[in-house]
Amino acid sequence: MTSRLAFGATVAAAVLLATGASAQTYEVTKLVPGSAFHGVHGLGIDKTGRLFAGSVAGAALYEVDRANGTAKIAIPSPEGMADDIAFAPDGTMAWTGFLTGDLYSRKGDGPVKKLASGLPGINSLAFRKDGRLYATQVFLGDALYEIDVEGAKPPRKIMEKMGGLNGFEFGPDDMLYGPLWFKGQVARVDVDKAELTVVADGFKIPAAVNFDSKGNLWVVDTALGQLVRVDPKTGAKKMVAQLKASLDNLAIDDKDRIFVSNMADNGIQEVDPETGAAKQVIIGKLALPGGIGVVSDGGKDTIYVADLFAYRTVDGSTGEVSEPARMHADGVTLEYPMSATAKGDDVLLSSWFTGTVQLIDRKTGKTREMLHGFKAPHDAIKLADGSILVNELGSKSLVRASGEHGKDRTVLAGGLERPVGLVAGSKGDVYVTEAFIGQVSLIESNGEKTIIAKGLKMPEGIALGPDGMLVVAEVGAKRLIRIDPKSGTVTEIAANLPIGLPAAPGGLPSNIPTGVGVGATGVIYFSSDVENAIYKVVKK
Repeated sequence: MTSRLAFGATVAAAVLLATGASAQTYEVTKLVPGSAFHGVHGLGIDKTGRLFAGSVAGAALYEVDRANGTAKIAIPSPEGMADDIAFAPDGTMAWTGFLTGDLYSRKGDGPVKKLASGLPGINSLAFRKDGRLYATQVFLGDALYEIDVEGAKPPRKIMEKMGGLNGFEFGPDDMLYGPLWFKGQVARVDVDKAELTVVADGFKIPAAVNFDSKGNLWVVDTALGQLVRVDPKTGAKKMVAQLKASLDNLAIDDKDRIFVSNMADNGIQEVDPETGAAKQVIIGKLALPGGIGVVSDGGKDTIYVADLFAYRTVDGSTGEVSEPARMHADGVTLEYPMSATAKGDDVLLSSWFTGTVQLIDRKTGKTREMLHGFKAPHDAIKLADGSILVNELGSKSLVRASGEHGKDRTVLAGGLERPVGLVAGSKGDVYVTEAFIGQVSLIESNGEKTIIAKGLKMPEGIALGPDGMLVVAEVGAKRLIRIDPKSGTVTEIAANLPIGLPAAPGGLPSNIPTGVGVGATGVIYFSSDVENAIYKVVKK
């Protein structure tokens, strides 16, 4: 993705910070480079060989330049949200808006047409040879529909409760073939008779299938990271390529070249069907970074990143990215992390999408606890007594989770105006950003609230520096600010920053929160949800 900072890939911005009699300047540099997409899902290839890719969180449909390894937005938000893509015999492109429950189409460069709505979790779709269109709900529903290609008639339900019929395609026999995500199977569906037959079994999490010109059925297993060839007549399987977990979809061109998408890699690979050799077409260091936490060990800063499709760490000096865990990998516990805090031996990941808070051992990377049932948690910290304090945007509250597996939950403070960021103070108190009302507040251990600063534009990530000053990502103003918690004085650190990715339709206005962290020496780090990058801010 092209940087929205005019000063390019490595940014050096000298920004004045008012500090009384003197002034300080800061240098802003890109520590981890950005990338295209915001998680990549469905793939489709048109008759001319152009490769298209969809992103749900990025709410856009992209055209990929295979030769140069770049991507550009073909259909922007909100209509462009695409979980899957399919092409009709006449070249019409159709795609699914997973969060909005809408299904769209466009012929050539013509206008975008909405074919269906009110189908939450609309996920996969495919055209028959006669041009009829079919689509399924997965995760937020479990049903198969025929969709009117003119958008005049409502969707016709064919079947339901199939087990998550995901990325499917019609075969040479005019039968629908697709994976059953929750059953580890690949099935054949006679859509005219509404009959389902299992073709192949023994997958971990099959995500999508596609046919080549020879009638072979190709399957991606997202949990095992495998590309598997299946004989649709016998069900015989052969693993052809061992890739990484978090595979999502595949497309095969007229030369039988196979293209596979990977959510966590934010990338697409081309796989040789004969040898299984994989060539990277496009990839990112990060998928969609949200909240971050920073811990300093022996003068070295490590950044802990909630990267939506992975949990990652970044070396504060070199920018080297490591990956303790990625979504859907076999044996891995992870649920779309969006926020992260880190302190001592603990990392806490939160996901408003799944309502979860995950406590991880910072040194071993192992999960200690996975707490469910929160109402849109946007951040969490571990308190001195071992309990966990959770920022619930859904209930406008700070909730304390204690007891066995965090089952005992009490409200520390309620009536907050959509809390997003959370950081522990020095005396058992915490600071919280109330994003939608534009203020930063102090919540004492007894729940008493004091407003520290107000009149801000969507403050999100917050960190406490070693000098006792708060650092806040003021996303609505696209800047970093420093706040004196005693006086409430607000001063600017850096402006014109690539933060504040517009919310995906059907999601929360806060979307993926911009994260902020501060190392022991005062070095500031922040995440760019716009560029999928991490930045470093240092006093000059």
